[in-house]
Order: sequence, then structure tokens, then C-alpha cells
Amino acid sequence: MSDATPGTATLDEAAQKASNAAGWVEENWAVWLNTGLRILLILIVAMLLRMAVRRALTKLIERMNRSAQAVQGTALGGLLVNAERRRQRSEAIGSVLKSVASFLILGTAGLMVLGAFDIDLAPLLASAGVAGVAIGFGARNLVTDFLSGVFMILEDQYGVGDSVDAGVASGEVVEVGLRVTKLRGVDGEIWYVRNGEIKRIGNLSQGWATAAVDVTVRPTEDLDRLNGIVAEVGAAMAKDEPWNERLWGPVETLGLTEVLLDSMTIRVSAKTMPGKKLGVERELRWRIKRALDEAGIRIVGGIPPQAEEATPDPSAGMAAPSAFANTTSPQSAATTPLPGSAPNLAK
Repeated sequence: MSDATPGTATLDEAAQKASNAAGWVEENWAVWLNTGLRILLILIVAMLLRMAVRRALTKLIERMNRSAQAVQGTALGGLLVNAERRRQRSEAIGSVLKSVASFLILGTAGLMVLGAFDIDLAPLLASAGVAGVAIGFGARNLVTDFLSGVFMILEDQYGVGDSVDAGVASGEVVEVGLRVTKLRGVDGEIWYVRNGEIKRIGNLSQGWATAAVDVTVRPTEDLDRLNGIVAEVGAAMAKDEPWNERLWGPVETLGLTEVLLDSMTIRVSAKTMPGKKLGVERELRWRIKRALDEAGIRIVGGIPPQAEEATPDPSAGMAAPSAFANTTSPQSAATTPLPGSAPNLAK
């Protein structure tokens, strides 16, 4: 047979290449196997750790909800705990914690996988740091809103059902989010307030509220009698439904807030359930007015009465006296013609 044509691999050369490849694989298979096992172990540990952390957070949230429901079943707990508020707050906190845990665990696992391939992580981390700073400057309002929402939820500054004054808007809290808080105003409008824009917050639904009523009467009224009438009104109101639950303290007369020549003002106050202040004030005004009318005490104040019209002066329409009306006055004498000096009209 003739020799092999040029450019065609001989059987010996093919065998030599296969032997070299097998040797290279034999030399590096241990490294590959070690690297693969490390990556597999890293991924398994990361997934198991992530599942364990998320399950623990889920159980923590469920325990918070169960404790809120247990407290809500009591007589006083129903006034102090809002189940919807606690549910949204716990879900928001759980969502934030789960996201942070997943990011940290999976991010660390990804860096460890790249390190297993002997990849230099320094340039990657530096690039990620620069990109993070750029994104932070570009989306600083979004970051501010998110961080403000997280701290508001963690500190439980307000929740669903609370009446708040956020400065830029006021009303009842409808929904609390990590970026935006929804408020329903007194006219039914919905306000979307960014959490980063809220510089101060006034919660009108936490703890208790104070109902204050001012009663203006004549300064000649007996103060002791007035105090007794107000005390009777407060005692009767505290026994009636539903005011016995909305009043958290006795109706008290704080004293005089203003004393004038024609009136004096008495301040009446009572501690009430949160959010029920206006209703208690209206009912208290109604009862005090009715009790004062029965006692013959008149409430004064408000718009001052119109002044009575004065009787017109009959001499106001008369003309002012004239010097020419007096024939002996110098003016009349100056205008009287001299005798014999009449002009001759016949000429």
C-alpha cells in the first residue's frame, strides 16, 4: 500500500492525540470534580439556609398575628388593637426581612461560586460599588421613601384605621406601604403621600383623646351652680349608651378661660376613646345647652347684636342760618341800596 496522503492524520497520530486528551482529562478531573462538588455544596447550603430563614420569618409573622387576634378578643383589646393594621404591618415587615435575607444569602452564594472558578472578585466588587453609588444618587428619592417607610412600619408610628395629620395631608389611614401611604380625607378624597415627604406625623388615634367644650354665659351667673349642672350632665352621660364606652374619664369643669364685661367662658373637658372626640363634644354641647335652658341660664356670645338705629334729628334737614337773614347785619346793610341813588332808567 502507498503512504498516507499529505494532510491526512495517520492512525498513530490520532492515537497520540487521544492519549494526550485522556492524559489531560486524567490530570484535571480531580480539580473539576472538586470544583463541581464545591459549587453544588454552596448552592445546596444556600437554598437550605434560605428556606430555613424564610420559614422562621413566616412562623414569626403568624405568631404576631395570633397574638393580635388573642388580644383583640378581650374587652379592652378590641379598642387598642386593629387586626388589619397588625396584619399589614407584620406582612410588610416579613416581606422586607425575607427580601433582605434572600439577597444576602444568594449574593454571598454567588460570590462564593465565582470564587470557586478562581475569578478575581476585586474588579467585580469595585464595579458593583460604583454602580450602587450611581443608582443611589439617581434614585435617592425612591431610596428615601423606602427607608422612611421601613422605619415607620418598624416603629409602628401609625397603621390602618388611624386618624393622622401628616402635614401635607390629613385623614384616616387606608393603606401603609413601603413607598406610599394612602389617606382618606374628610371629604372622601384619597391622598397618596410619599413616605419621604412626611417630616412629622400627628397620630390622633393612639392612646386617648380629649374632648373640650367652651360654655359662654353672663358674668353674673353663679359659678358653683354652673359647676353642679355640668357635673350632673357628665354623670348622666357616663351612664348612657354608647357614651359609657367612649368616655374614659369624668366630665370636669377646668375653670374660667375668659372673663369679659358682658360674658365669661367656662372650659369643660373629658378624656375619650381615640377617634371619638368630635362625637363626644357634640353630645356634650347638646346636653349642657338643654340643662342650662332648664335651669334658666342663658348662653351668650357669638355675633354681637346690631345697634339700634338712632332717631333722626329733625333739624338735620334745615339749612344753616345766613347772615343776610338779619337786616341789621353788615352784610345786609352792604347790599341795601342807598336812598336817592336809584339809577334813572328813563334815559
